[in-house]
Amino acid sequence: MNAKDSNLKLVVTGLLLGILMAAMDNTIVATAMGTIVSDLGRYDLFVWVTAAYMVAVMAGMPIYGKLSDMYGRKRFFLFGLIVFLVGSALCGIAQSMEQLIFYRVIQGIGGGALLPIAFTIIFDIFPPERRGRMTGLLGAVFGASSVFGPLLGALITDSIGWHWVFYINVPIGIVSIVLIARCYKESLAHTKQRIDWGGAVTLVLAIVCLMFALELGGKTYGWDSVQIIGLLAGFVVFFAAFFMVERRAAEPIISFWMFRRRLFATAQLLAFFYGATFIILAVFIPIFVQAVYGGSATNAGLILTPLMLGSVAGSMIGGVFQTRVPFRTLMLISVVCYFAGMLLLGGMSPETSRALLTVYMVIAGFGMGFSFSLLPSASLHKLEPRYRGSANSTNAFLRSLGMTLGVTVFGTIQGKLFAGRLESALGAAAGAGADAAPPLGSLDPQQLFQPEQRAAIPEAVLERVTAAMSSSITDIFLWALVPIGLAAITILFMGGDRVQTSQEEAADRAADRRPGEVKTAGTK
Repeated sequence: MNAKDSNLKLVVTGLLLGILMAAMDNTIVATAMGTIVSDLGRYDLFVWVTAAYMVAVMAGMPIYGKLSDMYGRKRFFLFGLIVFLVGSALCGIAQSMEQLIFYRVIQGIGGGALLPIAFTIIFDIFPPERRGRMTGLLGAVFGASSVFGPLLGALITDSIGWHWVFYINVPIGIVSIVLIARCYKESLAHTKQRIDWGGAVTLVLAIVCLMFALELGGKTYGWDSVQIIGLLAGFVVFFAAFFMVERRAAEPIISFWMFRRRLFATAQLLAFFYGATFIILAVFIPIFVQAVYGGSATNAGLILTPLMLGSVAGSMIGGVFQTRVPFRTLMLISVVCYFAGMLLLGGMSPETSRALLTVYMVIAGFGMGFSFSLLPSASLHKLEPRYRGSANSTNAFLRSLGMTLGVTVFGTIQGKLFAGRLESALGAAAGAGADAAPPLGSLDPQQLFQPEQRAAIPEAVLERVTAAMSSSITDIFLWALVPIGLAAITILFMGGDRVQTSQEEAADRAADRRPGEVKTAGTK
């Protein structure tokens, strides 16, 4: 192994560690939230712990992407790592819920840089023939850490305390900082451009309004409340202002001319659809296992392992074959497997064996995994280096937006389905025997997740309640077939492009066909 290859491996290791932290953070914290609330109090504020982080991450993604195009990847990736670690350390020492929320904002400001810039660096330092394997590896880590987070969060919280859910980032991040600082030698020339402050401000305000509306709607405030309607109206106003500012900006935060390229536009839509449905699996399968099968929180985390393994396999295979097979063909394989896996999950019942659940998760995870490596590559296809950061951050932003919308919309639907079926189930149990069923208001669904309280529920009632929970979750899997079907239609419009080889890229340059620039790019 020569020194150059050894150096590149160290850079990739640093990038993988950064992605590991960023992708795992939300799921690992969500598992510890009950313990955090019991320690710090202020249950009324717990939703802000997630909302504050997500707002900061999503607001930062497009801005970091553009700044990395203008001033270099290394400095902003390192900046993101340092701020993320400072935020993590502060979260670990938080003494109140208000402090924790503020420190999560700091953590999110750094986290927004990690995922999109890591994928962009891979495209900068590797030739096309090696990018596929590398993006497959990064995508596999992203998918695996997102799924593995709940299990790790449960183990850390139960064994050494919730503070270490945040502290664990510090040693990982320090290693990543050292590797990137010492081993990544950025050689690309970057053109300094004017910063689009108007676009940055209006984009951040639009995202803040939308994210808080989604996080607080139906929980802290009703969807028809003045607060939520005002936030949604603010999103519409600021997003319209952002769009107008971007059309006039010399160097916009998001270059809308990219969306005139068919492959780029379809990749962004697919990132949104896949994000909206991927989050359903990570959230509702553990709930199904705990509430229907009666497993513990740790078992619920372990049960996601087949989903993780399937997604890793799909990401790696998609990465390896993207230089030989068109994006559209690979994504068609992806969506067929994804649709089939989700359909099978939608057909489950309390009698479904865990072995079958494992098979279904492997199929769904395999189909989903392709998107982790293929969609970033499709977003950057034939783009000049000075556009790659912006393109990749747009893709990561839309995937995150899809996840946020998905968990909000499908979570609301599941809650309403379960409430209606629970009422019917208890009514039926009461009809079977007056003493068999407690009043609706006295049965807390949380009892299903606590073994000792679950055992106290009469068998006839428990059977009906678990059936109501089971059907409400499996119906969500069936509802998820709608965006997956839309993804399948979108894939048909991707065209026949595949990742170019080095020789093909060189031929393009020799023919003066500059990748990434359509004739009207940069013109108004």
